[in-house]
Amino acid sequence: MAVRIYRPEGQGPFPTLFAASPYRYDNEKVRVNGAAFAVVMRTPGHDVALAAGFLLAEDVVRATDEIASIEQCDDVETEARGNVLNVTVVGDAASRLAVRLGERRQVIATAACGLCGRRTIESLQSRVAAVGGGWTVPAAVVLGLPAALRATQTAFDATGGIHASALCDREGRVRDMAEDVGRHNALDKIVGRALLEGRLPLDDHLLVVSGRSSYELVQKALLAGVPLVAGVSAPSSLAIDLARASGITLCGFVRGASMNVYTHPHRITGL
Repeated sequence: MAVRIYRPEGQGPFPTLFAASPYRYDNEKVRVNGAAFAVVMRTPGHDVALAAGFLLAEDVVRATDEIASIEQCDDVETEARGNVLNVTVVGDAASRLAVRLGERRQVIATAACGLCGRRTIESLQSRVAAVGGGWTVPAAVVLGLPAALRATQTAFDATGGIHASALCDREGRVRDMAEDVGRHNALDKIVGRALLEGRLPLDDHLLVVSGRSSYELVQKALLAGVPLVAGVSAPSSLAIDLARASGITLCGFVRGASMNVYTHPHRITGL
């Protein structure tokens, strides 16, 4: 039996039987047009992309040109510096913002849950009918996605306790990835970058996530236009229902040489 005792910095070395240390997370307050909108518990880094992806998932913004700016707020106490963003939205997004603020209490998105502030499941329903992506991909590519993701997880190597998501091309190569204590945040960071760069929809990509595939993760994939989602663990029943209705190929327990394909298996050849 190996017992590892963490020692804070300056109190001796941490045993090096494996790389592990406490992961860091903090809250990010998101204001939209000056109004308090959400508090997101996240791993610091790529905060602008996180805010953009989060607001896409919340149906405040739907296109790049609806975001005028995303800036750190200076009118905060010293300890909050770097943790408060103001997003300025314009056009139709300004009208949607008023509706969203009227629909919801202030959201706290934690490491365990993506969209905690919505009052009913109906308000989680997507505005997008179905994804595109009329292509197919070999089963071997899908089976290789978790290993491709794992090879990029430097923060997991250092902590042993952090989630990740990656966008891959149809050859299984990672094109973008993010790590975060919250699996929803990791996906928001990827989708937010694509939104800000004008790359949506992502209908020529595959998505791989390091944990289970929840309803919220599948919804975020749908809003980004991703036709195939692969997770190393189980999907929820609601995630399967949403994937089936929206045309997403949903794979779970993608490990080694086996996987479960829950919806739309026509996109995967060699099964």
